[in-house]
Amino acid sequence: MSVPVSQMWAVAKYVITQKLKRRKRYPLVMQLEPLFRCNLACAGCGKIQYPAHILKRQLPPEQCWKAAEECGTPVVAIPGGEPCLHPQIGEIVRGLIERKRFVYVCTNALLLKQRIEEGVFTPNTRLSFSVHMDGQEEHHDFAVCREGTYKTAVEAIKFAVDRGFRVTTNTTLFDGADPNSVRAFFDEMMGLGVEGCMVSPGYAYPKAPDQKAFMRERAKTNEFFRMVLSNRKSGWQFNASPLFLEFLMGKRDYECTPWGLPTYCIFGWQKPCYLLQDGYVDTFKELMETTEWERYGRKSGNTACQQCMVHCGYEPSAVDHTFSSLGGFLATAKATLFNAYRDPDAERMLAAEAGKPHGPLVQLGISAGTKKPQAAGAERDNATVGAA
Repeated sequence: MSVPVSQMWAVAKYVITQKLKRRKRYPLVMQLEPLFRCNLACAGCGKIQYPAHILKRQLPPEQCWKAAEECGTPVVAIPGGEPCLHPQIGEIVRGLIERKRFVYVCTNALLLKQRIEEGVFTPNTRLSFSVHMDGQEEHHDFAVCREGTYKTAVEAIKFAVDRGFRVTTNTTLFDGADPNSVRAFFDEMMGLGVEGCMVSPGYAYPKAPDQKAFMRERAKTNEFFRMVLSNRKSGWQFNASPLFLEFLMGKRDYECTPWGLPTYCIFGWQKPCYLLQDGYVDTFKELMETTEWERYGRKSGNTACQQCMVHCGYEPSAVDHTFSSLGGFLATAKATLFNAYRDPDAERMLAAEAGKPHGPLVQLGISAGTKKPQAAGAERDNATVGAA
């Protein structure tokens, strides 16, 4: 099982409570960004392009705990930047666990082994490391603009699993990705002992240096995920709603739930969602009550939302569907029990893809084996890594 029963029950109880209270809009997972600085400068990242004085800022533990209590979700995800760079990340995590939250520390794992050895983290059922892995070694190292990161992350995953930590992976897939390689990547991650993989197409952050790499056509994205997620191997486990995975495969059509994963960062509560920056407010109540939610999502006509299929907006929609009706619950049960998705056409498409060139190396016209230059701002960002 990819998620402990205690966590599944906590989420189910929370969502059912929101339904009984007839709340149309409620958050599912809180995203806490205690800092923006990172020890990588990925070309597809829209968070590390801030000036140095912003990258030096970080939230104190008390502010993080207050935001979590204000939001009230049973699950808190902590990305960044790189959370392992925060000097008080252990204290932040312990405080959230004491407040009965399930915590996912979203990390590139470059410092994870060191932080565990230092005693910053201790195993707990409520704590998981969500390691960012963008596919097999060549694809991952290219995506994060630094060679050797895949091997370091794999070593950290093994180290954490061996010491009793819960570990998942988080994979953002870009245009030109090889579906056969992604499937082989799932095999590799399952072999490491991770409890589940999360996958999502990337979102074209306006600040991201590499705008060519994002998946921008829904039909093409659906076809890609149909090849990747059909005809599954029995050992694959996913850290995602099965209905969200069906959405990626084109089997379901959901509208975005932008309030489903509210984000709190050094600027406050981000409007309207993790991916768009239309201002900030001081309180969660203000976020929910003053945001013009009708301006966002595909049906709104907002051009920034038309091709987005990212988990932060659509997984809450899938989870809400599960608990909205008997049909939604039965669809989730069916997708959980019968998850092979036999599809001969997808199998044939996958076989055809095996003979084609793939990956950002091809997309950007760079020969295989050529080192990709560091993304713009990498030297600046690396210089601020140790800033407190």
